[in-house]
Amino acid sequence: MNSFARRALPVEHMQPFEKIVLSFHPERSQSKVKFLLDQAECPVSNPPLMTMIINIPERVLLIKVSKMSDLLGDTFGYTLVFYDITEAVSRDEPGVPRADTKRQLLKIPTVSGNRIVLVDATAVRYVRAEGHYTWVHTAQGSSFCNLTISDLEGRLDTGSFLRIHRSYVANLDFAEQIVRDDGKVMLKLSGGDDRGLPVARASVPRLLERLGIAEPVGER
Repeated sequence: MNSFARRALPVEHMQPFEKIVLSFHPERSQSKVKFLLDQAECPVSNPPLMTMIINIPERVLLIKVSKMSDLLGDTFGYTLVFYDITEAVSRDEPGVPRADTKRQLLKIPTVSGNRIVLVDATAVRYVRAEGHYTWVHTAQGSSFCNLTISDLEGRLDTGSFLRIHRSYVANLDFAEQIVRDDGKVMLKLSGGDDRGLPVARASVPRLLERLGIAEPVGER
């Protein structure tokens, strides 16, 4: 690790790399992270999907990892390249700072092969959780992001985005229809052919309030 990495991450000088990385993840996801580390190979001969994006207060760090092997092919270390992409993807909130002190994302960093693709937040229709990672959906398709849905929820514009379900954050600028069917509520967005996003029962009143719609009496 270089000096920037050691300043950014609270690690002991001689602590093994894998132990450091795994310690930043909840226990239930450590096996998946270890699998990703095991897949890291030479980025020249085999460009890997081995890129981490770490979300810490006030900063967004991009880390590219390559495995180092000896003549027998056994792993003896890792090479880490740290990029501070905060200024490229976020901005300071005007006026009163948010309580969580996190900067608002203007662009969402997503992974495509060996590239980092920055997706304009205003173009995002919704974000879908998949385990500890997310898929960012636009009219052009979906992109993988290894930030959690809670990370993104805390950094997206609260004037447009709303967590409508444990697995979905929707951009209400694209809201087109609210569909009630057999006691379930779905939110349909413009700009795609989705059947609709599920709305959790507890999120319905907040969604209707945000859209300026009063829930009819008797349908509560």
